[in-house]
Amino acid sequence: MFKGKKILSIITARSGSKKLKDKNILKLFGKHLIGYTIEASIKSKFIDKTIVSTDSIKYIQISKKYGASVPFKRPKYLAKDNSHHPDVCLHALNYLEKKGFFYDYIIMLQPTSPFRSNIHIDKAIKKFYNEKNNSLISLKKQEYPPWWMFKFKKSKIFPILSYKSKINVFNLERQQFDEVYRPNGAIYITKKEILKKGNLVDYRSCGYFLMEEKDSIDIDSKADFELAKAIKK
Repeated sequence: MFKGKKILSIITARSGSKKLKDKNILKLFGKHLIGYTIEASIKSKFIDKTIVSTDSIKYIQISKKYGASVPFKRPKYLAKDNSHHPDVCLHALNYLEKKGFFYDYIIMLQPTSPFRSNIHIDKAIKKFYNEKNNSLISLKKQEYPPWWMFKFKKSKIFPILSYKSKINVFNLERQQFDEVYRPNGAIYITKKEILKKGNLVDYRSCGYFLMEEKDSIDIDSKADFELAKAIKK
């Protein structure tokens, strides 16, 4: 609990990943990926309960080994490729409320961010509380300018985003663009009332927690996993 607010941590671990099979339970130096996230959540000074939402019996067994609670097996309709995290988290919250357990803040953690620690989590919770926004997400600096991203039509390219008027982006160096940031997938925090409306992020009232590049790796491919091994080593 933090400042009288009860906090529920939901670790989302669907088993059907296509690009990297069973990525959530891959072993990184002897520990399952999901183990890093469970341990970080449990070590948090402010999180009251840590649960895992998964559709896999195997994942349930592994999650319990690391100390997480798994009060249900996620229904199949919430474990598809196009299932949305707000729906998954709302299902978990509603399940617990029917059992008589109520929370003020919900924090969603993905198992694919093994270098996000309990220190990151607690700092993010403090920032979220102090700034009084409806939601918060973790970010990292985007090194590659989004103004150098294009779509093409026939034989020509067109910028996805427009930059300053009458400026040719090909005449600029990367350092001349405005600094921008992107989600790193490590931490999402929201108020219960926002989740009840079907949103994990309130785009009108969303704070941020900035993380370093080395802590921001989000494992979605074999290349990401090899990079994580190199960083961990």
